[in-house]
Formats: sequence, C-alpha cells, structure tokens
Amino acid sequence: MAFHNELADKAESGSIEMKFQIDNFDGTGLRDYTAAIDGVHLPEVVRKLNQPAELRVNLLASTPDFVVPVAGARVSLGLTNGQDVFTGYLTEAPAFEYLGWGEQGPVYRYSLVAKSDEILLDQKQVPDVVPFVERSAGSALRQLTQDLMGSAIDLSAVQNLDGVVGYAADPQKTWSQHAVELAVQGRACYRLQNAALSFASLGANSYALNESDANFSPEGLKLTMANAVVNDVTVIGEMEPEAYVKDYFVGDGLTSKFYLSQSPFQKTSKTILDEEYTETALDPSLWTVNDPAKVVSISGGCLQIAGGTGVDGATTVQLVEQVELGGAVVLQHGDVLFNAASSGVIGGLYPGAVSIAGCLAGFQITPNGSQSNIQALINGAATGPVMTTVSGHHYVFTTRIYSQEIFRQQQTFHSAAHAAGAGFGGAAVPAQVQLVLEVHEIDPLNPATQVAPSTVLWDNLMTTAPGFCTYALIDAANLQCAVAFTLIQEVPNAEVRSALPGQGFSTRLVGDLREGAECTITSSDTLEFYSEYVPAANEQIEVHYRGRDRALAWVTNPVSIAAEAYGIDDGARAAVRHVRLPLARTDTDCENAALAILEDSASANWAGEYRTWSDFLPDGASDIFPGDGLNVNVPSCGAAFSAIVREVQIAVQDLEGEHSVYQIVFGQAADPAWERNLRRPRPSLR
Repeated sequence: MAFHNELADKAESGSIEMKFQIDNFDGTGLRDYTAAIDGVHLPEVVRKLNQPAELRVNLLASTPDFVVPVAGARVSLGLTNGQDVFTGYLTEAPAFEYLGWGEQGPVYRYSLVAKSDEILLDQKQVPDVVPFVERSAGSALRQLTQDLMGSAIDLSAVQNLDGVVGYAADPQKTWSQHAVELAVQGRACYRLQNAALSFASLGANSYALNESDANFSPEGLKLTMANAVVNDVTVIGEMEPEAYVKDYFVGDGLTSKFYLSQSPFQKTSKTILDEEYTETALDPSLWTVNDPAKVVSISGGCLQIAGGTGVDGATTVQLVEQVELGGAVVLQHGDVLFNAASSGVIGGLYPGAVSIAGCLAGFQITPNGSQSNIQALINGAATGPVMTTVSGHHYVFTTRIYSQEIFRQQQTFHSAAHAAGAGFGGAAVPAQVQLVLEVHEIDPLNPATQVAPSTVLWDNLMTTAPGFCTYALIDAANLQCAVAFTLIQEVPNAEVRSALPGQGFSTRLVGDLREGAECTITSSDTLEFYSEYVPAANEQIEVHYRGRDRALAWVTNPVSIAAEAYGIDDGARAAVRHVRLPLARTDTDCENAALAILEDSASANWAGEYRTWSDFLPDGASDIFPGDGLNVNVPSCGAAFSAIVREVQIAVQDLEGEHSVYQIVFGQAADPAWERNLRRPRPSLR
C-alpha cells in the first residue's frame, strides 16, 4: 500500500504521539511505557464482533528504572485527543526474551497480551438470581452488569432494544457469554471500553465505503460473493404444547393411580425462587423494597414486618422480575405468623402498579379485634370466605396458576431488514387462567395439621388474564407479621378437578403432600393421589393438560425460487435448521425464525476485507468497531450492498504520528453470532 503525503507531513511535525500506559496497582498510578515499545514489533489490536478485544505489544527493558508489568495490570493505548484505541487488563505475566547486553546493562523484550475490560467482569461469578422476565435485552444486560460491578461501569450507552421473554443467567457462564447471548437475541453488538458499556443494534453506526471517495484505497479492497442462496427453509424447534387434552376418570374409593391417555407437555419443572431469609438484609438482586417507615427487616430467620405508613402501596416488598402467567406456577408466599391485628395484602399479583384496587389476585388482610381476617382479593375486590387468625397459629399462603397457554408471548427473531425494534414475532398470547388461592393453617401444638388439607379461598377461571404480572410479597398498610420463606416453582402443567356426586367441580391441588397438595403427576404419565385423598366412589375426575410434539415449520420464498429456476432446475435451495437463541418453542416461533432466515438468504451474499490507513477510514470515521455498518458502493466490481463489520485488526505503524493500518472484515446480512446460532437439527424429530 502506498503512503499518502499527508501521513509523512503529520509524522514530521512531531506534534502528536500515541500513548501506551500501564497501572501495575503498586500505588504509583499510571506509568507511561510509550518509550519502551519495541519499534520492530509495534502494538496490534484485534477486535471481534461480540467478543473481548485483544492487544499484543512488546516492550524493551533497556533502562534501570524499567518496571516489569504484572499480571492483572490495567493497560490503555490511546491517542492524544483522548480517544481510546484499547483499554483492558494483562491476562498473564509477560513472557520475556533476553536480547543481549546494552549500554545500561542486560536488555530484555517483554511480550504482553491484554484483554479488554470484560475480563474484569468475567472473573466474577454471575449471581444465581431469578430469570429475567419480560425485559428488554439491554435492561437484562444492565442488571447483570450492575449485579457484578455496581456503579463502576458506565451504562448510559446501553440501549434497551427488543424484549426477551425469559432469560436465565447461568452462574456457570461468564458475563461476556451472557452478553453475547443477549446480543444475539436483540440482533445487537456490545462493547466495553474504558469502563463504559455500549449496547446497540447492529449497524447503528454506519459508514460509506465508496470508490468515488478521494481517500478510497482500491488496492486494499477484496470482495467475494458467496452463492449461498436459501429459499426453502425447514426450522425444527423444541417440544411444544399441542392439542388440549381432557381425561375423565371415576373413583371407586380404592384406586389411587389413574393413567393419562397422552404424555403431558412438561415445561421444565424448576424452582424460580427459594428465599429463606437467612441473610441480614434482603438481596437487592432479588427484591425491591419501598420502606419509608423503616418497618421491614430480617431477624430470627424471618422477614419481619412491623407496621407501615397506613397508606396502600407505600410499603412494599416486590420481586425484581415479573411472573409469567403461563403453564402451571405455584407461588408459596410463606409460612406467616401474625403478631397483632394487621392490614395489607400478602402475595399480590399486579398487572400495573402495586395497589389494592389494581390487584389481580392476592390475600387481603384486615383487622378483626386483636386478630386478623384473611380473604381472597380478586380484581381489586375482597371475595369469598373469610378466615380469622388464631394466636400462635401459622398460615401458609399459596397461589396456584393454571394457564390455558404454556407461553404467553412469542419469541422475536431478527433479520437485516427486520432488525431490533421490528423483528418477526414478539406478539402476546392471550389465555384463560385458572387461579386457586389457598391457606394452610398449622397449629404447632397439633402435628396432624401439618398434612391437613388447605382451605381454598378462591378457585375460578379468569377468561382474560394478563401474560405477566408484578409480584409483591408484601403491601403493608399496617402488617404485624413474620414470613419464614417464599417459594416460586414451575410445576407439571396439569390441572386436576373432581366432583362428588351431586356437587360442583373443585380443583384438586397438585404438588407435594407437605405443601397441602392432594395428588401428583409422575414421570410415567400417571395421576397419583396421596392416600389421604383417594377419590371416593363415583367421584368424577377431570385432568386438563396439553399434549406434546416437536415444533416445526416449513417456509419458502416463491420469488427467489422463480429467480433461481433454470432448465430442469426448479430453483429450490433448501436448508434445515435448528435455532438455539432464542429457542423456537412453538410452530409459530419456528415459522418466524424461518422467515428471518429466508430474508437474509434470498440472494447471494457479499463479504470482503478492506485495508487502509487510520487517516482514511470510510466516510471520515475516527474509528471502526465490529457491529458498525458499511454501505459499500464499488460500481467497478458491480457491488452495492450494506454489510456489518465483523472484525477489525489494527496494526500500529507510527507511534509518534499516530498512524495505524486497519484491516476491516465485513459481511452482508447475518452476523457470525447469528450464524453460529443456526445448527443442524437433531437426528430425530420426536
């Protein structure tokens, strides 16, 4: 590549100089190592899309005061205008090479390898918290970062982008692995530099690479066009809920096991929250506390509530994430001991703000002399039978959710044309929801009450129910109680109801006997009643559940097929894919994923590389990062397309003049993370 005269002019002026600094955390702060950089092996920076950047640099120790950098030292390579080329940390102790004897003594070359700021986050364990529910991808990434580093990372450049229906942060994965997964789901790119995190849609910053530009370097451009057209796509998803099934049985007074006609769809049974209040304060990564009167505390292994402001919605303890009203969910609001007459709501679900009037379902507590009344609160109104507390008794409050639909929102899939904010899917899924509110009263002096049946305060169907709700364990106007635990679980997706001769149907509680349940669904597709609750003779039993099958969709692009047809070739270019992020959970998800794949693959894709000086980056850009967009217009090659930068390699050529050579790798349509997200399907569809 030929040098431009402007570069030589800048270098001769000597007015600017690239700086390389290291903080060894030895109390002396940043040291300037620029003069020690090996002039033969100048610094190189490699940036890859949604991966930590890497810096390689060699130093010459030729002076007695040279301080050998240590593993974990913070390094920065930047320009005199304040623009950072790289910031990060040394991942290991420098490798050294003896070069001989100089004027000041022995001379060594030290080879340094540094990774960008993500390494600091990756060294910390991701907390085991409840899954992110109905959050934007950016909001989830912000929360994850705050949980690890508090306010040490600047998050002002993190955009929300599209929502993720549910995302569980696996503690076995690093922060950067989670950042990649969230970026894939939002068709976004992240970058962490100088303790500032940015998160934006691919191509949010876009530059023109035009051969008519005076600074265009034709000798640095390489273009290829891959004929990888796909216009016939089959997407294979997960096991999905299928037909609505009702099995009917009649009890004989002896039989405790009843065999289901199909295998029920089972959402992975898991514990979402298991809080036993063993710490000295509520974990802010789990709970949001509004406590103006300072009445909320933890002591004696319990959450203690000792009053309130008297105002509804002013004193609350609520889960940081929402609860999805899909499938079967059991919320145990806790073993509660009342210390005095109380007023408030325990275990409320709220489509909006926390208030009695806005409560979809919960347990309303009202004073009754020196005791309290317990009653179901449904759609803001107290409903059904009233229980009065007894001094010294414990009360376990449980809400059971049985939704007609397993998933209450479609997944969102992206393509180049349907980027963040306009993806395929993402629609809400309406559903009827059966809600059961029960209270298990326990007398510590009577062990038999431990396994006595719960009292059902509400058991009814909501024909229209929101998909997601805020969960407030406590809304205290003036609560005087102690809560021993809180448990939220996804359980087998089956609803069991029964009716004695001449009586109406009521819900039979599915779960653990110790939790007041009456029956369970076993792994052998069997409904089994506990011995205490064997159906009576002629008792009618209904079991409602969803069957299961493999989610699947086949989608074609007729326009592309017709364009590719020639002679005996019908033009079909078929592919079978399995999508990992986000999971294609239903046929509809599979169809939306297939549409995104087709849109990115309906025509041949361009890819290329561009090599140029830092002074002549496309469209006058001061820097280029993976995830930036390139609008390529090179008529002499018949190329006019939009692409995404996938990798940038920076080779410093002139420290004094701040000149570097940029090798920019780019490709059209999908990014590498999305391509890795598509893999060959499993050997069997069932």
